Amino acid sequence: MITVHHLNNSRSQRILWLLEELELPYEIVHYQRDPATMLAPPELRKIHPLGKSPVVTLDDGTVLAESGAIIETLVERFGHGRLAPPPGTPEALRYRYWLHYAEGSAMPPLLLKLLFDRIGRAKMPFFAKPIARGIVDKAMSGFIAPQLKTHLGYLEGELAQRDWFAGPGFTAADIQMSFPLEAAQARAGLTAAAYPRLSGWLARIHARPGYQRAKARGGKLALS
Repeated sequence: MITVHHLNNSRSQRILWLLEELELPYEIVHYQRDPATMLAPPELRKIHPLGKSPVVTLDDGTVLAESGAIIETLVERFGHGRLAPPPGTPEALRYRYWLHYAEGSAMPPLLLKLLFDRIGRAKMPFFAKPIARGIVDKAMSGFIAPQLKTHLGYLEGELAQRDWFAGPGFTAADIQMSFPLEAAQARAGLTAAAYPRLSGWLARIHARPGYQRAKARGGKLALS
């Protein structure tokens, strides 16, 4: 039995969705973030030294971490040709690219925005607030906001060429891309007016039965 060590409001939601799409049986061990720090509980370190989620354990004792590595491994072992394009095709090259792009390129500016938003809201002595606000505003306007706009524009353009990220059909690359785009929709200006194709893509993935089953088992993502 595959076991998913699932942290609320985290990337592990993608793994539940993948397993639902592959129609594989699995168990969930639930973990809750600390409500004050929003960090994962220390119990996750018993499963993997970094104490992060997702982490998946297999029947043979294998421990898998990192969303992209988990998705690639599960699709290769259990997919039997599903959710991945045939090797050697242009779609396969795009598939691998998006599996890496999601965390390597799309998530860093989103994480920076989350961090600087928190700095801007943090409690601090009154005399420090103008300094902190100036730093936050400079980082947001000078780097983070332009980066987010660049990435969202790039992704909008990619979906002008095809319905799904790797090609004409839904693949696990779309599952991997879901978390950064859901985060962008929640807190980085991804709206239907500004990015109609990305918004349409999000509506399509949210309507998938596998996505709905994963949400029912793992809980709704609250990324705002």
